[in-house]
Amino acid sequence: MAKPLNGSGRSMPRSNEGMRLIFSAVVGVMLGYLFGISFPTVNITKLHFPSSIISYIEDRNSGITTQTLLNHAWASANNHKKNSSESNTDEIPEIYVPTNPKGAERLPPGIVVSETDLYPRRLWGDPSEDLTSEPRYLVTFTVGIGQKANIDAAVRKFSDKFTIMLFHYDGRTTEWDEFEWSKRAIHVSARKQTKWWYAKRFLHPDVVARYDYIFIWDEDLGVEHFNAEKYIELVRKHGLEISQPGLQPDRGLTWQMTKRRGDQEVHKFVEIMATVFSRNAWRCVWHMIQNDLVHGWGLDFALRKCVEVRARCRKEWGIFQTRLADAEKAYYLERGITPPNSTSV
Repeated sequence: MAKPLNGSGRSMPRSNEGMRLIFSAVVGVMLGYLFGISFPTVNITKLHFPSSIISYIEDRNSGITTQTLLNHAWASANNHKKNSSESNTDEIPEIYVPTNPKGAERLPPGIVVSETDLYPRRLWGDPSEDLTSEPRYLVTFTVGIGQKANIDAAVRKFSDKFTIMLFHYDGRTTEWDEFEWSKRAIHVSARKQTKWWYAKRFLHPDVVARYDYIFIWDEDLGVEHFNAEKYIELVRKHGLEISQPGLQPDRGLTWQMTKRRGDQEVHKFVEIMATVFSRNAWRCVWHMIQNDLVHGWGLDFALRKCVEVRARCRKEWGIFQTRLADAEKAYYLERGITPPNSTSV
């Protein structure tokens, strides 16, 4: 009996066989892709599936098996993976510089600015033309309006080589505008705080790194005989890391050891009312200041910790050089060799 034909003239069974072939191919590709992702190192030829699945998706008449389709899918997945890895080699690696400051490791070193300054800047024009001078010294006073006249006299002792910074513990800042120098000074206002509270929060070593010396002074100092330029000369001459000017012998409650002596240039005691720090010493002292001990009592007795360590380092370096030279000399003498005249380290 003749088989009925469909509208296109082809028999229905052959059409079903074509659908089975397409279905088998699609399933094979999908399985191959999934197994290729999940098991990238597995040998696909060693995979075995239940016979029920194989018989369902296998086209016996065409001779194309699911295993063949899976092998083809595996090869395609490998090619895709290879192409992806080759394209990844062309990607630009992410920046990570562990020697950058903490938190800035993902920045290129050339853009990192870890220190700043207190130099005021204009709001217009070329930034490179903002500064007409760059003071090398910073002078800070913790002030109230009641000491306005005394602070004015003190500030006038300093030239334009010094940056002036006022910490206002009474919150009154506008009254200082009567002084011309006040318009160039830096004003910080926080009510009822001490100078060490201000110093800890506004004089971080990286903020004042441009200054060779930092003056942290009280508001009630007598400066009749003080000469700022000469004082800097003495500090540099004697290599003083932490210092203070000698105080007037007849002025208020003053430690005997901190009084000015006419026959000496320096003495060996510093207290906290008129302290001057070198840049390096201040970096040490700033870390020693406690956040909650705002009065700074006893701090002057601990300041030596920030200078003796450096002296110890220099001393140890000298001892090391001597020991190394002696060891080399002993080595040559044991072998009957005349030691060289000097040792380079």
